This record gives sequence, C-alpha cells and structure tokens, in this order.
Amino acid sequence: MRLNLTEFRPRTGPREHRVVRPRHTLRHTSLTAPEPIGLLLGDHDGLRQLAGLFSFAASSRHTIVHVPLRDGIPPDEGWGERVDLVLAHHAYGLRPSKWPGLRRALGSGVPLSVGTDDARTRDDAEAWRRRQTHADFRDELRHATHARTLFLFGSRDAFARTAVELAWAADWGPRQKGADTGASVLATAVSPKQPPGGGHPYELLVCFRKPVR
Repeated sequence: MRLNLTEFRPRTGPREHRVVRPRHTLRHTSLTAPEPIGLLLGDHDGLRQLAGLFSFAASSRHTIVHVPLRDGIPPDEGWGERVDLVLAHHAYGLRPSKWPGLRRALGSGVPLSVGTDDARTRDDAEAWRRRQTHADFRDELRHATHARTLFLFGSRDAFARTAVELAWAADWGPRQKGADTGASVLATAVSPKQPPGGGHPYELLVCFRKPVR
C-alpha cells in the first residue's frame, strides 16, 4: 500500500535520527496501553493505515515510526488513558526515557510517500508463525509505556506478523455481526512479551468500530 508520511531528521548529540509519522491524523483510531489489557480501537482506514505502518517499520531498521493517536477523536468507550504509538527495531537502541526530548526536536519535517512490499510482509509473517512453534522461540514484541506513549520493539518478522493481523482486522471487522450498527467488535489481539514469573498476561485487544456520522 501507499503511505503518505512526514519525515523528520532530528539530532541528539552526534547522532541523527530518522522519524516518520502519518501525514494525516488517524481520526477514528485510539489506543490505550496494555496494563495488562490494552485496547486498539479503529475504523477500516485507521486499522489499514496501522497495518501499513507496521509493514513499513518491519523493513526500516534505522527508522522510528511515530503514530500520534491521541490527536484523534476521543472514543466514548474503552478504559485507561489514551497513548501514542512508537515502533522501533530492537537493534535501534531507542530508550523510552529519551523519546520526549527527541519528540520535541522533530521540527516541521518534509513530506514523504512510500510503498510497502505487501508480499514480502506476508512471507515474513509466515516465517514468524512457523518459528513460533519452536521451543527456543524468542522473537516477540517487547513493550514499554512512557510519557503517554506505548513503545513496541521488535524484529522484521514480528512487525510483519502484526501488520498482517491488523490488515486482517481492517478487512474482516466490518463484516462481523453488529459492526454495521456502530458497535465495536473484537477482531484480533496482539500479545507482546509476557512478564517473567507468570502474572496476568499482557494483551492488546484490536477492535473494529464503524465511525458514527
């Protein structure tokens, strides 16, 4: 798919970063962090755009993807405080505590239009699925919440797997019973790395909701 983004090149000390965000607000999409259960609530366009952003993140090891989901229309359901979303590869080394300063340094940015390789994304997602059954499997999304932002850190395959799940939710959600009435319907879920020693599992519920006109 085609993504219309804004690209930023802020510096922190000697290092130049590349940050991208959607050019336009995902108006009908919101997010609350998994503590331990979070909610991603979106319409078809919002979930489809997020699928594309995860696909872009999968193939962009040296880029931070920032999705300011607090800028959309506040939902009238759900729980917890709304947060933004940041995607970054494990190897990037982004520390959540450094994000507020980096965000303040973004400036105005420049327009960027990119296409995602949907076939490669599906192949990478399938590779992740096959490896998931192995006893030594460790390729999971890690998450952290800081400064009203949910950070998801992962590998190419882990981001690709989530992209495929979100694309499926965008397409299948509108066809579920009750979706045409404006009710929110559970489409899928994203499970980041679980806490050591047990406890309630972390989960991000992904729900479709048709915008109310």
